[in-house]
Amino acid sequence: LNLYFPQKLWKMLESGMFQSIWWSDGGKCVAINEELFKEEVLGKRGPWQVFATQNMKSFVRQLNIYGFTKIHPDWKRSASLPEFLAEEAASAHGQILYYYNPSFNRELPHLLEKCKRR
Repeated sequence: LNLYFPQKLWKMLESGMFQSIWWSDGGKCVAINEELFKEEVLGKRGPWQVFATQNMKSFVRQLNIYGFTKIHPDWKRSASLPEFLAEEAASAHGQILYYYNPSFNRELPHLLEKCKRR
């Protein structure tokens, strides 16, 4: 199954199998623990490889190509306590990156087809 980048990202977030990436802000943003993500996702080879790159810069470039913008963590605190605690715990372990795309929303999966390459 050859999925486009946004669909891969979506499946990854929904799988709950990764510690390094999660839905933030009630499903409106993607939060990435950079150091952990490099190891847990980009470091994988062979059948476990999720994305075509092992490089964080290339991954971020893909996000940008598909219309994601980096936002500031204090842009909006998470609504739910578990989410807030997860983010607090994660941020103790390094840099958390937040990316937003109006067409990439957990509550509105039908918008995913609007996530097109720029």
